[in-house]
Amino acid sequence: MEICITARHGSISDDAFLMIQQKVEKLARFYDRVSSIEIMIDLPRKGESGVEMKVCADHANDFFARGSGHNILAAVESVVQKLEQQLRKYKERLLNRSRFRELPAA
Repeated sequence: MEICITARHGSISDDAFLMIQQKVEKLARFYDRVSSIEIMIDLPRKGESGVEMKVCADHANDFFARGSGHNILAAVESVVQKLEQQLRKYKERLLNRSRFRELPAA
């Protein structure tokens, strides 16, 4: 799985980079076919930090989430939770389709 982290209007520290990478790697637990994750971090001079995340998966549409928080890690955490929910719903939908196909015709 490829993870690409970019920052607008500044740079992030190595510690923050590693923490973000660890949080994002957990998304692969929810859907096996995640191929790449793109993270765009917006660092304003004042106010909240914004995070946009795009998850690309094989044989599926891309999943996208956006969030903001008082610091970078809080924003990343909220976006990761949104993407977890999207991936769970998508996987559940796939499983329900396959279950309905297996039912014998009455």
